Amino acid sequence: MAALNVKNLYGLAAEFNTPEAVLAAAKQVGLAGYKRADAFSSFPVEGLAEALGMHRTRVPMIVLIGAFCGACSGFFMLWYANVLSWRWNIGGRPPNSWEAFIPITFELGVLFASLAAVFGMMALNGLPMPYHPMFNLANFDLSNGDRFFLLIEAADPGFDAEKTRQFLESLEPVAVTEVPR
Repeated sequence: MAALNVKNLYGLAAEFNTPEAVLAAAKQVGLAGYKRADAFSSFPVEGLAEALGMHRTRVPMIVLIGAFCGACSGFFMLWYANVLSWRWNIGGRPPNSWEAFIPITFELGVLFASLAAVFGMMALNGLPMPYHPMFNLANFDLSNGDRFFLLIEAADPGFDAEKTRQFLESLEPVAVTEVPR
């Protein structure tokens, strides 16, 4: 076994033949305390995200903030136009007739929420990412077919190159491979 080049190491990847094996390995990775781990599969494996500790997301909060900002900007836009900028007395109604502002306020809230959802999801997923270090692996193209990969990143606080390699090898994978940057 060659010495690991830790300076240019993105992480260590274990290759598995079955979804059951990668799921069991992911559970062990979670129990071992690794936080920066990811799995690669050509189809969803039930329970894999939970095993890796991917329970919560910040997208709902981002959407709520986007909706609030959109609704506030829509209401302010109409209030400014009707109360400060161009005040008209139409039929004796008050300038701040907020009931008439509801449709635009709602629609801008929905617009900003949907834009926040798209861009927030892309930012949290690190997209667009045309390149990932896992693409350097010789066998990674097999993840589109019948192989499953489990990656532990070198940025993980509990990552030690030799100990992590030994841990991954104890999970009985097909192979454990270094992932260069």
